[in-house]
Amino acid sequence: MKLTPPKSITFWIGVVLGLLGLLGGIGVIGAVAGYAFWLAFAGFAVLALGLLVKGM
Repeated sequence: MKLTPPKSITFWIGVVLGLLGLLGGIGVIGAVAGYAFWLAFAGFAVLALGLLVKGM
């Protein structure tokens, strides 16, 4: 399996989703608290797909 670096926009989308999930999980952003796990999961998935899919 060959890994490729993700594009900059893919990286930042993953980071933002992960941070929203983290901040929602600890209660800083109450509006996303119910979705905190899924936001963090989506951020990780975007970063992982960015490594695995060429050109993403």
